[in-house]
Amino acid sequence: MWPKLTRSVTVVTLRICRQSNLATLRPHIRSISHGSSSLDSRTQTIQPLCSRSFHPSITPAMGLQPRRTITTERSSWYESIADSTPVYLAEQLLVSTQQMTGLPWWASIVCTTLTLRTAITLPLGIYQSIIIAKVEALQKEISVLAHQLRFEISVKAKEKGWSEKACRFHFKKNLKRIVSELYVRDNCHPFKASLLIWVQLPMWVCLSLALRNLSLGMGHVPLASEAGLATGGALWFPDLTLPDSTWIIPVSLGLINLLITEIFALRQLEASKFQKYVTHFIRGISLVMIPIAATVPSSMSLYWLGSSCVGLAHNLLMRSPRFRGVCRIPPTRLDSETPYKDIAAAFVAKYIK
Repeated sequence: MWPKLTRSVTVVTLRICRQSNLATLRPHIRSISHGSSSLDSRTQTIQPLCSRSFHPSITPAMGLQPRRTITTERSSWYESIADSTPVYLAEQLLVSTQQMTGLPWWASIVCTTLTLRTAITLPLGIYQSIIIAKVEALQKEISVLAHQLRFEISVKAKEKGWSEKACRFHFKKNLKRIVSELYVRDNCHPFKASLLIWVQLPMWVCLSLALRNLSLGMGHVPLASEAGLATGGALWFPDLTLPDSTWIIPVSLGLINLLITEIFALRQLEASKFQKYVTHFIRGISLVMIPIAATVPSSMSLYWLGSSCVGLAHNLLMRSPRFRGVCRIPPTRLDSETPYKDIAAAFVAKYIK
């Protein structure tokens, strides 16, 4: 007597999409079906009673070409991210924007980048500047309170005979408490200043992977035409699915990122050792991005270049005294009435003279 067992097997279903009278085959893991198997009590082996599979010849017989390779192996973390829901939503955003505006793909990518950076990252950048200005304004008050606390700790130490180590412990503990109370009072915890990077970086990754999927024909959202990004370029990059062979976009990307880094570095009057290390690290990343941008589809490198250009414009806008006044950003010791002249003079003094 062979007792029956049931095991789950994955069935790959096929979804057929029609675009301009041309059928394309898109495999998806859509459902789980059950197959039966039997256990031989004498040999202790499992023998399948029935199986369901797709023969490799089914696709050519139907005249369809699969757009993605079907594999039963576990996908890598990179492919998992590329197939995630946020990337799928980014694909929908890019395709919908291009279809609604009717712009060529290169212009649609630039407009989408400008819109997202202005609507999302610019307000976060303003909020970051407000937090930094508030934290800087508290430094004088913290210095006064620290001086008073040091005096009180010295008096207590004489009364209770504390050692120098105990005095340092009580001083740090109470100073940390005082600083935390000040941050709560003014609603300006320094961690809030990092909110920009926690939003900007995931958005950058999702849009980059979405463009990568659309460029390689692996997107989840059907394009308006079969040509798609292949004919959506301009000038020296007519095909957005291929890398920029002239290296104009990658080199421009590296130069813009280096310019942003240098503008930030020129504003630091007395940079600490850690700040210098961070600046050197960002410079290195800017240089490494050049060969990387030369190996990815032009749609990705164009998005990266557009995002960096918008970021540079926002950084310069945040230096404007009039704009800071409109946004009610508290003044700081680094503010200037002529910020652009100061940046140009500092740049010439450091790199030209």
